[in-house]
Amino acid sequence: MPPKDAPLVLSWSRQDIESRLGFRGGRFTGVNTLCAFLGGACLSFAIYLLMVFALAPTAAGHVVAILFLRPGNLLTVIPGTLLFCWGVTILAIKRSKVKLQRRALDLATLPDNPDFLLTATTAEQVLSRLHSAVDHPHHFILLNRIERALANLKNIGQVSDVSSILRAQAENDEDQVASSYTLINGFVWAIPVLGFIGTVQGLSYAIGKFGITLQAQGDMSAIRASLQGVTSGLATAFETTLVALVFALILQLWITFQQKGEMGFLDECNDYCHARVVSRLRVVGAQNPPA
Repeated sequence: MPPKDAPLVLSWSRQDIESRLGFRGGRFTGVNTLCAFLGGACLSFAIYLLMVFALAPTAAGHVVAILFLRPGNLLTVIPGTLLFCWGVTILAIKRSKVKLQRRALDLATLPDNPDFLLTATTAEQVLSRLHSAVDHPHHFILLNRIERALANLKNIGQVSDVSSILRAQAENDEDQVASSYTLINGFVWAIPVLGFIGTVQGLSYAIGKFGITLQAQGDMSAIRASLQGVTSGLATAFETTLVALVFALILQLWITFQQKGEMGFLDECNDYCHARVVSRLRVVGAQNPPA
């Protein structure tokens, strides 16, 4: 068993990205909403600074910048950009948190001695060993499972009961991971809706200007002026939808790969628990009957 003053192998308070920034970290791979929002707001502000000062003045960059800076687009593109950046920040933080969670897989929670048996007596030793290596085991998906199983070991008479606890906790962890994507899945739905609102707005404006064109009755200057309004409205209609669909596509693909990685990590946690915990479980009464 490591000494009490041994350095921590894992430290949630020092290694979790949200804790380092001074925010209350989300549970497991969940993300603090305020922290992600502030990060998304800063990122969206940086994007618009890039558009105004870097891309808009150049011939090539102007094509992209106009999508974000056209006056008719601002009503829907600005909130769409904010939601996109908010979602990107959530996924980036989740990626960092999953990386930290994976480090628990390399932690030797039980002694490497193949003759070591996990009983109600040795469970206390393992718990002490765990808490001496990690400051907050309940913040780690894998260690939380092990801690709960060991804490209940004294009241459990059969190995199958411990397996049931681990299996139930695994199901809870899967639900927790799935629920951590609820907000960003809402963004994937809301961003295209904003784009379609921009489409309706642009088409409505274009139709109004086209009505003015029909009333011009041969006045070429009035016709040219009204046609400029028509083309501007059509540009807004198509550009807002284009930006929204690209944003939603990027987020959806990132979510798919990120969620696949998290589910793979949960499977690794299941394998770890079966190979290193369940296989070491023994009931004292069955192994060492009283004399």
